[in-house]
Amino acid sequence: MTTTTPEGLAPGAAAAVRPRLSGWAIWNMCVGFFGIQIGFGLQNANTSRIFQTLGAEVDSLAILWIAAPLTGLLVQPVVGYFSDRTWTRLGRRRPYFLVGAILTTLALIFMPHSPYLWMAASMLWIMDASINITMEPFRAFVGDNLPEEQRTTGYAMQSFFIGAGAVFASCLPWILTNWFSVASTAPEGVVPMAVRISFYVGAAALLAAVLWTVFTTREYSPEQIDAFEASRDAGHAPAAARSRNAWYTGGLLWAFAGAIGTGLVATFDLQKELYVLAGFVLAFGLMQMAVGALAAARKSNALTDIMGDIFAMPKTMQGLAVVQFFSWFALFAMWIYMTPAVTAVHYGSPDPTSVGYGEGANWVGVLMGIYNGVAALAAFLIPVIAYRTGLRAAHAINLTLGAAGFLGVLLIRDPQWLWLPMIGVGFAWASIVSMPYAILANAVPGRKMGVYMGVFNIFIVVPQLVAATILGAVLQGVFGGQPIWALALGAVSFLIAAGASLLVPIAPSSTARS
Repeated sequence: MTTTTPEGLAPGAAAAVRPRLSGWAIWNMCVGFFGIQIGFGLQNANTSRIFQTLGAEVDSLAILWIAAPLTGLLVQPVVGYFSDRTWTRLGRRRPYFLVGAILTTLALIFMPHSPYLWMAASMLWIMDASINITMEPFRAFVGDNLPEEQRTTGYAMQSFFIGAGAVFASCLPWILTNWFSVASTAPEGVVPMAVRISFYVGAAALLAAVLWTVFTTREYSPEQIDAFEASRDAGHAPAAARSRNAWYTGGLLWAFAGAIGTGLVATFDLQKELYVLAGFVLAFGLMQMAVGALAAARKSNALTDIMGDIFAMPKTMQGLAVVQFFSWFALFAMWIYMTPAVTAVHYGSPDPTSVGYGEGANWVGVLMGIYNGVAALAAFLIPVIAYRTGLRAAHAINLTLGAAGFLGVLLIRDPQWLWLPMIGVGFAWASIVSMPYAILANAVPGRKMGVYMGVFNIFIVVPQLVAATILGAVLQGVFGGQPIWALALGAVSFLIAAGASLLVPIAPSSTARS
C-alpha cells in the first residue's frame, strides 16, 4: 500500500485554501465507506430474519428496529463533537474509524450466534453504535481534507462505495447458497449457516476497508484547519449566543409538547413507536432546560456546546434540514412498503404464505440491488451534473428522477419491467448520500465539521420515526390499506424535497457553484 497525504502543505504551514488532492488520494479516503455499507447492508437485510428465527412476532419487528435510528441520533453528534477536539498520532478522525471498525467487526461475528432475542436486540444496538462511531467522522473527513471545488467529487466517491457495498452485502447469502451450496435453512431457533458466514465475510471486509483508509491517508492538524478557516470566515461574525431565558422557554415548550404527545399515545392506545417520537421531543426540551441551568451557573460541557451549535446552525443547514426530511421520508416509504406493494399489485399475492408472495419478495430483493448498483454508477455522473447546473439544481434533478421512479412502480404492471423505475431511484439515492453533505461542508466551520455532520443525522432519524409511525395509519384511513400508495406519497415527498433544494441558501464564502 502507498501512503497519501494532503498535498502541497508542509506540517505546521499556513495556507489560505486547501490544496487539491489526487484522484487516488480521494479514492483512498473513501474506501472505508465500502466496509461501513457492508455492515449496514448485512444488518438491514438479515436482522429481521434473525429476530424472527429467535421468536420475534412480526408486529414487534418495528419497535426492535427503532434501535438503529435512535443509536445514530445519540452517537453521531457526540462522536462528531469529540472528534473535532481530538488530535493523536493517528490524526483527528482516524482513531474513531479504527475503534468503530473493531467494535463493529466483533458485533458482526457475535450477532448471528445470539441464543436469545434480547441478546440479538442488544447486539443490534452495539453494532449500530459501532457503525455510527466509524461512519460519522468519515463525513467530516471529506470536508476536512478537500477544497470546496472537490467536495462534490469526494462525497460522490463515498456514494459509489455505498452502492457497491450495499450490492455486495445484499448478494452475500444468495451467493453462498447458490454458488457454494451453503445451507440457507436451519432448525428452529438457529440462524442459517449462509447468514452466519455472510456476517463473518462482511466483518472481515469491513475491517479491511477501514484499515485501508486509516493507513493510506493523513489529516491536516487543527492548526492547519484553523488557517484554512480563518481565511474562509474572514468578515463573518459568529452567531449570537442563545439567552438563558430562551433556553428555559424553548425547553419548556418542547417538554410540554413531548409530555402531551406521550399522554395522547397512552390515552388512545396508539402505535408504540409514537412513544419514541414523543420521548425525543420531551428529551430535547429537558436538554434545553439543562443547558439553561448550566448557563446560569456559567458552566459548559459537551451538552452545552452541542446544543449551542444546534441553535446556531447556518441557514444553509436549516434549508437542507427540510430537503433531508422529505427525501428520507420518501426512502423509508419505499423500504417499508415496497415488498407488500409489489407482491400485492404486481404478483396478486398479498398472502405471505403464498408462492406468488415469495416470488415477488425475491424480485424486490433484486430491485433493491439494482438501484444500489445504479447508485454506484451514478456517483460518477453526479459531479458532472453538478458542475453544469450547480449543487442545488443537480440535487433537485436527481430527486425528481427518484419521484419518477416511484411513480413508475405505481404505473407499470408487468413486474419484469420494474427494473426501469429503479434507475431513477438509484440516481436519487446516490444524490441523497452525497449532495447534501457537499453543500453542508461548504457552509459550516471546519473546526466544527464533525459535530455538524453528526447533528445533520437528526434530519435523517426524525423522518424515519415519522414514516414508521404515521404511514400505516394514513394508508389505512385514506387509501384502504393498499401499500402501493405509499410509493405515491413517496413520490410527492421527493418532489417537495426537490423544490426545497432549489431554495437552500448557499454560504457566501463558497467557491463552488450553487
